[in-house]
Amino acid sequence: MKKVYIGIGATLILFIAALVALLTVDFNRLNKDTYYVQVTIDGELEEFRLDTGEIAESYWYELPSYDESGEEQTLKFSATKNLRKDAFLKLYVKGGKEVSSYDEVQFDEIPTKAQEKLK
Repeated sequence: MKKVYIGIGATLILFIAALVALLTVDFNRLNKDTYYVQVTIDGELEEFRLDTGEIAESYWYELPSYDESGEEQTLKFSATKNLRKDAFLKLYVKGGKEVSSYDEVQFDEIPTKAQEKLK
């Protein structure tokens, strides 16, 4: 009987751990390449109609970005709002070109070789 309680307890702990991992891990950023970019232009507005009839907006950017070693790559990404000019972003890229997510960062958080290219 004691083994049954231990088994149920262990299963419950594993279930809770898996649930916490699913809620806290951002899979859009997991195991992605990172590039750094400075927003220098306003995004190109794209409006589209949702199934509910509402109009949604996306702002598209195509800017040169730099990885940790300073290698340049032009990436295209979108945001739900027009991003602040001169903001520095950390882009999460999968498959070489597809930006899955981004975070705003401070200039001193950017690797040195990418900083040199962004100055």
